[in-house]
Amino acid sequence: MTDIDSKIYRECGSSLASAGPGGALMAYIIIGIVVSSVMSSLGEMTALMPVNAPMMEFPRRFLDRGVGFAVGWIYWFAYAVIAANQLVASTNAIRFRYDDGTTFLNWPTGENVDHAVWFGMVLVAVTMFNMLPVRIYGELEYVFGSIKMLILVMTIFLLLVIDTMKPPEPLSQRLDLTTDTPASARPGAYYDEPPGVKYWNDPYSFFRNGYNVTNGDGSTREITGSAGSLLGVWTTFINVAFSYVGMDIFAATAAESRILANSEGMKMAARKINIRVVTIYAFAVLLASFVVPTDHPFINGGGQSVGSRSVFLIAVVEAGMPAAAHFYNSVFLFSSFTCAINSMYNASRVMHTLALRGQTGPEFITRRLRQCRSGVPTRTVLVTAGMMLIGFLGRSGAPGSRLDELANNCTVSFLIAYGTICATYLCFYRTLREAKMYGNTSEAQAASYDRNNPAYPYKSHGQWLKAAFGLMACVLILLFNGVAAFLRRPFGVRTFISSYISDEETDKEQLPVFLLLIVGYKIRNHGFTFSEWGPERSEDLSNTVQVTTVRRKGRLEPPDEAYFTKANALATVRWLWEWLQ
Repeated sequence: MTDIDSKIYRECGSSLASAGPGGALMAYIIIGIVVSSVMSSLGEMTALMPVNAPMMEFPRRFLDRGVGFAVGWIYWFAYAVIAANQLVASTNAIRFRYDDGTTFLNWPTGENVDHAVWFGMVLVAVTMFNMLPVRIYGELEYVFGSIKMLILVMTIFLLLVIDTMKPPEPLSQRLDLTTDTPASARPGAYYDEPPGVKYWNDPYSFFRNGYNVTNGDGSTREITGSAGSLLGVWTTFINVAFSYVGMDIFAATAAESRILANSEGMKMAARKINIRVVTIYAFAVLLASFVVPTDHPFINGGGQSVGSRSVFLIAVVEAGMPAAAHFYNSVFLFSSFTCAINSMYNASRVMHTLALRGQTGPEFITRRLRQCRSGVPTRTVLVTAGMMLIGFLGRSGAPGSRLDELANNCTVSFLIAYGTICATYLCFYRTLREAKMYGNTSEAQAASYDRNNPAYPYKSHGQWLKAAFGLMACVLILLFNGVAAFLRRPFGVRTFISSYISDEETDKEQLPVFLLLIVGYKIRNHGFTFSEWGPERSEDLSNTVQVTTVRRKGRLEPPDEAYFTKANALATVRWLWEWLQ
């Protein structure tokens, strides 16, 4: 299960605006490779040992118990924040308005009802979905994920058509979509010729040539040249990373899903993320850059609603298909809603695992958080829903301003967790080698420790190099995330705090809080006896699973030596279906 959601619809435009078409594409590819490295590391460990809350359990086993405790709490908090973030996005999609002076679109009912009403209704609906039994929830999420994937693929083809086909002829009479009255000689499309690659050429450019810095007094100055282009791409990394947040949910459901608990299912889930999702994101950004200019006011902070800032929505409006804009705003609403469901699911399961470890406070609280009904940890779902009430902050300020602050902070939290997973894999890799060399186990059990054994569930070639690359990339992005604060005149204290510590409005966990959680764990368990603060890890490799079938799923193995036979054709069809489903 992957999370193809509203973040690509929302963040693609801001990435184009800040880095230019080439810079945005480069950022999506680079961050995609980083996230793929993390997901491969997580996928291999989860395929071998399907556990609850793997993002915190594996660091606890192979890195340090204190690190696992800290990752668990910031991971829960980040997913609760991102769930609230997506609920705010849903309510902003309901309050849709698009007015560029030529085309006017809106949903009157959504605009006329207060934001808080919509937010409360969507929060209740998301909570009810998370109360469903796991089997029903999993089936619904599979359907939702398939729909979102299909729509995104269709969008890519639509953008290709818009970019290459001649636009419709101007229409002298077109009905206004809100009043059903004739409009005054509005064009069917905003241009007469296919866009082609004109938004990559002069007066535009492959990379954005400048980077704007807003000073403390409100004035703006521009850093030009190669330094400006580099800053534009670098600061885009956080926006792009936010688009990829949620890919790890495939591992979170492994212990509860019959399909993903199977090692072959986990292998396919990890590989599909690496190949399919990252590729689709890159294609979507590439084609969007062909049809929407980087200086469009709506992707540079303008627009009357969050949905109006989507490059896909802008593209269909300017191509003379304003009715499709309503469809894409509906897609934005649907994607945000389902992403909120997924995020609440992940957060509630992490808190439940923390409760099982006795790490959620006093025993009378922990005892209640451990309780389940029909396999669902209802108490942790309700606690997560309570945390999501911070989404009411989204009703103040400019449209989406609180949304942007939430996004930046939770993305940094996820980068901390992703970097920790890469470090965990390096320790896991070393543990496997030592168990293989010195372990006193049976021959059957030793097969679980040999990555070259056919019974080993999932192996990605050069994985330790990928993990090292992912760790280094996450650390670099975290260290230089607050570069904008150092460019302001005077020094941007608020920006610095938002980037490195916490947002002053919402007090969200960041790097210092992560370190304080580790220190707090050590003090609670060992006091101030610093000699006992060393790494605590069990390096537990028990309860591993092995491949039990001769045929490996997702591998094309023609049964006949001759090429064109019925058996080979059936094997090819089965192989394609395994990768497409």
